[in-house]
Amino acid sequence: MGRLFPLLLLTAALAAADAASAQDADRGQRVYRVCQPCHVADRETNKQGPHLKGVFGRPAGQVDGFRYSQAMRDAGAGGLVWDEKNLSEFLSSPSRKVSGTSMRFWGFWSQSEIDDVIAYLKTNP
Repeated sequence: MGRLFPLLLLTAALAAADAASAQDADRGQRVYRVCQPCHVADRETNKQGPHLKGVFGRPAGQVDGFRYSQAMRDAGAGGLVWDEKNLSEFLSSPSRKVSGTSMRFWGFWSQSEIDDVIAYLKTNP
């Protein structure tokens, strides 16, 4: 048990760290409330911003019926596709990820908020 105990402690610590960093879709839905004035996540309804239903795998600037900034259309034409990495970068600083975007949001301050919002958006394929 002498050699096994440190291994058990390490395994428990890694499991706890993994659980602490896991994305929380329920929390993401609550954090997403700041996005709701402009975006709909669970229906294909555009508002001031494009709907976000099925956003993963979609090229930037490609929702029918929404008038995007030229910068966002160019980003999509240039190959920007919304995956976890790109969406995370955009949600941390929209204007840094797509310079010239018309989105009027400064970005989330916390990576955990971004991760949780992404988890919530994944519940709306």
